[in-house]
Amino acid sequence: MEGYDVITSDDQNLGQVLRVEGSYLVVEDRHLLKKRHHAVPMTFALVDASEEAVRLSVPKGLIEDAPEVEDGTFDHNAVAAYYGLAEGSIAPETLGDGELTPDDPALSQEQEDLRLGIEPAAERRAEMLDGEDEPGPRGRQIIPPDSHEGN
Repeated sequence: MEGYDVITSDDQNLGQVLRVEGSYLVVEDRHLLKKRHHAVPMTFALVDASEEAVRLSVPKGLIEDAPEVEDGTFDHNAVAAYYGLAEGSIAPETLGDGELTPDDPALSQEQEDLRLGIEPAAERRAEMLDGEDEPGPRGRQIIPPDSHEGN
């Protein structure tokens, strides 16, 4: 896979695969005289061997803002946390007996809603049941006759 072109979800050529490190692709992005290296979780990659390309399910801008690979190394947890993967946000000692895979989401939907400032669905349902948030008028709607119709 080394040397394969890397194409983002917005059809931008990000660069080429430099190497595979664990569950990450290290991609070299060249701009004129400057080289940058990015670590991208394999979770977001689809390899097309016939075209010698790797297609990503994330846009170029997201990757460019991710923690960079410096001096050939990168913080796996920081990169995973940036992309919202559990590997980067859960301490191994808190996992208990469950097994964590690298592409598990870092947050539950409720936690993600709270992070984004959205009221979680469970709270909205509870408010409706308590009558605090009425869903709308009940019963059959009565439509008055149109005054513009001829009698």
